[in-house]
Amino acid sequence: MSTRSRLPLRLAATVLAVGCAAGGVAGAGQARRPHPAALAAFARPAQAARPTAGSAAGAAGSAHQARNFKKGVSAWAFPGVRSALAQSGVHWYYTWATGPGGISTPRGVSFVPMIWGPGSVTAAGLRQARQAGHVLLTFNEPDMGSQSNMTVDQALRLWPQLMATGMRLSSPAVAYGGDTPGGWLDQFLRGAAARHYRVNFIALHWYGGDFTTRDAVSQLRSYLQAVWNRYHKAIWLTEFALIRFGATTAFPSPQLQAAFVTAATAMLQRLPYVWRYAWFALPSNSTDGSVGLFRAGAVPTIPGQAFKKVDAPPA
Repeated sequence: MSTRSRLPLRLAATVLAVGCAAGGVAGAGQARRPHPAALAAFARPAQAARPTAGSAAGAAGSAHQARNFKKGVSAWAFPGVRSALAQSGVHWYYTWATGPGGISTPRGVSFVPMIWGPGSVTAAGLRQARQAGHVLLTFNEPDMGSQSNMTVDQALRLWPQLMATGMRLSSPAVAYGGDTPGGWLDQFLRGAAARHYRVNFIALHWYGGDFTTRDAVSQLRSYLQAVWNRYHKAIWLTEFALIRFGATTAFPSPQLQAAFVTAATAMLQRLPYVWRYAWFALPSNSTDGSVGLFRAGAVPTIPGQAFKKVDAPPA
């Protein structure tokens, strides 16, 4: 999704695209495509804020002794956000921007910056990203007109400036079709290889339209496996949740969303080529269906309670 101040949840669109090699995301078993209009109710962080990079490995500190280094979340500022991040047990978070966007990062949690789109590739933006950490997420859903909306050639022209930061670089995070021969990501990675450009890992989004827990988890896993089989690069799943996009946007019940949180994160933990994952999203409000994890004041939702339990130390 995007990083514009509270961008309409087109991010959902992004995610949904990941509809999976396995045919899963979209309700009928076919890769679904984003429907920005249906996402208008969702609010996303704006293109100003940007998360700091707490890179790949890194021990987690303090309050939560052994944090799961894979576990992350996308976030934007809301009342109680610092407490929500601490309670969630995440090792890292991002804001679709090069800075944390007004979020005070709790001890033991890392911020990972993102270059959201072509307008973010500036001396100031790259400098802020370098100051944030040594991992850089790049170009949010370039295959979506409502997101960073970039051609492959445009992304490749800008890539040397990202490499010059010396940071570890994700691929651009396509909304869907990451496993598709000749798709946006495939064209980009082939172009990067031909130019000997460095791409350290692949970033993906996935939104599932099948609300049956076992099927949704299977479809997500199949998509990730297909991308791994095609490129053999480590994967960061930087947006995922259950949302069915269409003429109207549908969500599972909070209980079904929570069941998916539990089962999907267990699956992701077992996949050695999945280095990080980030749930969409930390904040919850009255228009976000069942995806948000914490309401204002750091009050966990039902899915948020399930997310807190992922690798939580025994009481």
